[in-house]
Amino acid sequence: MKDRSSIRSGSLAKMILTAMMAAVFCIVGPVSIPIGPVPISLFTLVLFFSVYILGWRYSVLACVLYLVLGLIGLPVFSGFQGGLAKLAGPTGGYLIGYIPMLMLSGPIVDLTENKRRQMSPRATRSKDEKRRVRWIYVMQVNHLSFGTLVLYTFGTIWFMVSTGSSVGAALGLCVIPFIPGDLVKIFMAVAFGPVVSQSVRSVGRIMDGKE
Repeated sequence: MKDRSSIRSGSLAKMILTAMMAAVFCIVGPVSIPIGPVPISLFTLVLFFSVYILGWRYSVLACVLYLVLGLIGLPVFSGFQGGLAKLAGPTGGYLIGYIPMLMLSGPIVDLTENKRRQMSPRATRSKDEKRRVRWIYVMQVNHLSFGTLVLYTFGTIWFMVSTGSSVGAALGLCVIPFIPGDLVKIFMAVAFGPVVSQSVRSVGRIMDGKE
């Protein structure tokens, strides 16, 4: 049974890491390439990485903190904008949609990553373990894609209601141009998310004096 002090220490470390991730969101969020109502950015990629690093619950918490900071007026949204007008505007659904995206895709990433960490090191994995790892990658790609589809749906409906646009026009402006890039981000997250997570965990153990 874990000592209570170690549990408190772990929770405190998670909260600190969550605050740091929210700060990363605030740095990455404003940087974008405007190509229409919805700009191109790396924000969804960073969100995907946060699930691997923090777990889905703390990832959602970091995202909520980021949205609150933007809501109170800090220029953390695309184009260095902030405030209620941005969050409630035509593209605000894509910002708020990050929450259901993480809540729906994150738990499967957590579950499969925990299973992968329990396996043997890559060099000594059996054929059965290698097959299971491939299945884990497929599951993660599928669920991150599903979460992104939920984001598209939520944001597009919000955009249509706000602007009076047709489905075709909204998809042409806000979804179709982003599909190839988002697929690349999903594959990058699945390929490199575990590596980034392991690096962060290693740094944490060193800081705790466990290595």
